[in-house]
Amino acid sequence: MAALARSTNPLHVPRVIPFLNPLVRRLMRVGLPFGPNTLLTVRGRSSGLPRTTPVAVVEVGERRWLVGTFGEVHWVRNLRAAGEGVIKVGGRREAVTAVELSHDEATEFFGQVLGPYVRRTRIAQWLLRSALGAGGILDNPAEAAHRRPVFELHLKTDAGSSSDRPGQAA
Repeated sequence: MAALARSTNPLHVPRVIPFLNPLVRRLMRVGLPFGPNTLLTVRGRSSGLPRTTPVAVVEVGERRWLVGTFGEVHWVRNLRAAGEGVIKVGGRREAVTAVELSHDEATEFFGQVLGPYVRRTRIAQWLLRSALGAGGILDNPAEAAHRRPVFELHLKTDAGSSSDRPGQAA
């Protein structure tokens, strides 16, 4: 899949994120839950080595997505290149394929899925707007789609192909 056109303007990664990620990763590895966060392991696009980082999974119904909240960060580029990875959900690991959404699909996702998902609780709104500095996702879904990649995750079957998730558009 060819890379989608994305804004080259870098997004601000809050200073605390590079310091928190290693701590959160260690705590999650031993089973401490962190809300919608999971560990994503994906092959490095240059080194080929497995790279693990905490990411937030948006799960609505039977569908799951990952949002590159801070834009074109390493895990986004690695996942785009590999097209697959492993997420740790609870105590189990799930092999997944990742399909990047087009701009129109991402705009629809931000407006119709993520917006209502986040607006359900004040803490989620605060986290997105204040702690992560990503309130634009709620305010302008089309702009968010230019700057923040979105991947839909699909479980891999034992044979290695993606399984269709219930509710998935064909």
